[in-house]
Amino acid sequence: MAGIVGVHGIGKYNYYVAAGNSATGAAEAMRRKWDRYLQAALGGEHRAYFSEVAYFSHLLHDGRPKEGPQAFAAMQGSAHQVLVDWARNMGLGERFTGALKLFTGWLLARLDSRSAAFASLFAPEVAAYLTDPARRERCQEAVRDTIRKHSPRVVIAHSLGSVVAYETLWANPDLEVDLLITLGSPLGMRNVVFERLLPAPINGLGSRPAGVKRWVNIADKDDIAAIPPDLCGSFTGVDVEELVNLDWIDFHTAEKYLGCPALDPHLRPFLP
Repeated sequence: MAGIVGVHGIGKYNYYVAAGNSATGAAEAMRRKWDRYLQAALGGEHRAYFSEVAYFSHLLHDGRPKEGPQAFAAMQGSAHQVLVDWARNMGLGERFTGALKLFTGWLLARLDSRSAAFASLFAPEVAAYLTDPARRERCQEAVRDTIRKHSPRVVIAHSLGSVVAYETLWANPDLEVDLLITLGSPLGMRNVVFERLLPAPINGLGSRPAGVKRWVNIADKDDIAAIPPDLCGSFTGVDVEELVNLDWIDFHTAEKYLGCPALDPHLRPFLP
């Protein structure tokens, strides 16, 4: 079976570098990994579940991203703002009124290592996608072309990939899929993602893309990207919400989400 297209999330630029700056090579390396991850959830013999993982991380970067404290020092203003607004969703720093860079320094001192590592990836990539129209369009083109090439019955989109997939499906109503599964999605995150979506929410609500027959959203209860974890309060047309408990450390990885038993009943109807 190869009737699934994946759409990856944050922090996947390393695949591009490891593949010799090849988006095709990065996509293939991710596909092989995602097949193994999904096998853990579905059991049985190893097979090709994914036709392809739509790869776009290289389109959000001009070179190898900095890591650790250097990553925050190099942040553009838009990334600082995303970090600030993300922190407010976590209940951190509502009363802090200092400048962006001062705030982010204060914020990082309060975060544990897992949250700080996540933030160093999340803020710059989300900002690059949502605030740069040219990058946004190219990412959507990559996802659009992959879905159009394979005509999958299922699209599984993780993290930032759920935002790219959502907007791509809305922008291309000819793309029809039986099932959209969003994993660890920040689609409903206020003042970071939700208000910036295209098409814009109407009367405080987004909606399921017209070409999607069924939408399942799965989020870990501790996932600091999926705030709020449920999307029904922000979108019409979400058919199923699943709140899961993956791992208190690996709360956002594709490996944990794809290996989650919650996927099984939703994918079984599409397996041979």
